[in-house]
Amino acid sequence: MTHLHGTTRTNTISFSNVLFSFLLSEAASQPSVCGRAPRNNRIVGGVVAPDGHWPWQVSLHRIFGSHFCGGSLINNRWVLSAAHCFESLSAGQITAFMGRQTQNGPNPNEESRGVSRVISHPNYNPSTSDNDIALLMLSSTVGFSDYIVPVCLAAPDSSVHTGVPTTVTGWGTMRENGFVTNELMEVEVPAVGSRQCNCNYGVGRITANMICAGEGGRDACQGDSGGPLVLNTNNVWVEVGVVSFGIGCARPDFPGVYAKVSRYMDWINSQITTNQPGYVTFRSTGTDSDLSVTCPGLPPPAPTTPATTTPAPVVCGEAPLNLRIDGGSSAASAGIWPWMASLQRNGLHVCGGTLVSENTVMSDAGCFSSSAVASEWTVVLGRLQQIGSNPFEMTFDVASITLSSLSGSNVALLGLSTKPTLTNYIQPICLDDGRTFAVGSTCWAAGWNSGRGGDQQVLQEIQTSVANCGNASSADTICTSNFTVEQGDVGGPLMCQQSGSWFQAAVLTLQDNTTRTSRADTVTVLDRVNRFNAFLTENLGTFLSPSSASGGATAHAGSVVSVLFNLLVLATSLQLFL
Repeated sequence: MTHLHGTTRTNTISFSNVLFSFLLSEAASQPSVCGRAPRNNRIVGGVVAPDGHWPWQVSLHRIFGSHFCGGSLINNRWVLSAAHCFESLSAGQITAFMGRQTQNGPNPNEESRGVSRVISHPNYNPSTSDNDIALLMLSSTVGFSDYIVPVCLAAPDSSVHTGVPTTVTGWGTMRENGFVTNELMEVEVPAVGSRQCNCNYGVGRITANMICAGEGGRDACQGDSGGPLVLNTNNVWVEVGVVSFGIGCARPDFPGVYAKVSRYMDWINSQITTNQPGYVTFRSTGTDSDLSVTCPGLPPPAPTTPATTTPAPVVCGEAPLNLRIDGGSSAASAGIWPWMASLQRNGLHVCGGTLVSENTVMSDAGCFSSSAVASEWTVVLGRLQQIGSNPFEMTFDVASITLSSLSGSNVALLGLSTKPTLTNYIQPICLDDGRTFAVGSTCWAAGWNSGRGGDQQVLQEIQTSVANCGNASSADTICTSNFTVEQGDVGGPLMCQQSGSWFQAAVLTLQDNTTRTSRADTVTVLDRVNRFNAFLTENLGTFLSPSSASGGATAHAGSVVSVLFNLLVLATSLQLFL
């Protein structure tokens, strides 16, 4: 068998078919800016990629030489590429070009940098091309523009089913053994399942660290190795593969083979310890047709459901990393409030919310006064800061938005397109089902007001306590010592702990609290979640229950590592939520 890599298949694009790219919107800064191409606004296009359509694309040159491999910008100083590109090259022999469109002519939007380090994966195998992935550290940081933007990377729990459209880009040859092109090219290629790809290449040739894509007439080719294979999810481009190898170019039975990016988050983050790349979860829906593929020597697919075990029921109100004590800091740390959700429109945070079931987020209905179209919204779970690295976050499309219709304030339920994988950083909160929150008991509020949290807009929290409502008292209200709710906090929770589990007592809303009580010391007045129980029961069914072993957060606090981690973060807390 012939597999092509290095200078032989320094591997993008044979274009016999029509190509296309997708609509993206602009965001603010890395990694929240990742995967957004402000100038990419076409649906179907030609062979040549217009300027700025793929702003993470990198062209790697030998010093005083020509293009030899591609790469992708993943933050302001690091490039992701293929290990086989650097088997005979050192960092000092390489120049990286960002914002480049043509290899022969002016590139007014271009930036170039030397390369100070090349780090190939320690388990890269040149014979099999397994773990064919590498990181390049630029000699200095590069600024972002419409033409230079980092790409998002596929998170570890991503799945790409057979037939999902992906796009590969580069300056590779237009046909097998042809000449490289001067213009950046693009082609849409369908994903090919690993079972089918193994049957094509020979069972055992395609490992779990590889992903395949392509079909006859559309493929990567010589000159594109190290370049990105990307797909679009909710106007964000995510790199799922790095061009690695293949037999020929665009042959009907041999799709291109790529290093599977979702397998390498831990390794990438171990090398890039500051300003880490942005990660996005992409999950295909439905059943993957690749599971039905068989050929001689190919083992049957692993069973999709356990044969003898029953999954443990999902419980609510558990926060394994929450070591919060009275008088804690105003800046939350990762995992402290694992039900917190960031509701985003056009890639920007609008409101807070909470995970209240296995696939539903609750927020304030007022957040959707400008638009209640589900496709315009995404939900981010596991996020700590709005600007900067969030290695534990997952992003979900919104499938539905349902608003309650009581007089006064109302709540919204957002159905997520897929169920989140529950971790220490993503858990549902319990809902108030008519509980008593005694005056004086401690509660907390949390949110992402853009005016708080420093440059990275870290999730802010405030400790408060249940107060007497005075003449604002009713069965539908709960009052606390006064604190200010601002726009970015709206939709977030007022949460109180009982018997070791956390319950959401209210949804944060904007209101003039001082006019609703005659008490001399003002209080914050909120509508209790219990007020919406009929609506919530109709749409959620039975509420999730807390763990019967009511250790809740404290029962999970035995990890010395978790304790030290949270104490470290608390020691570096930012400004007050108030």
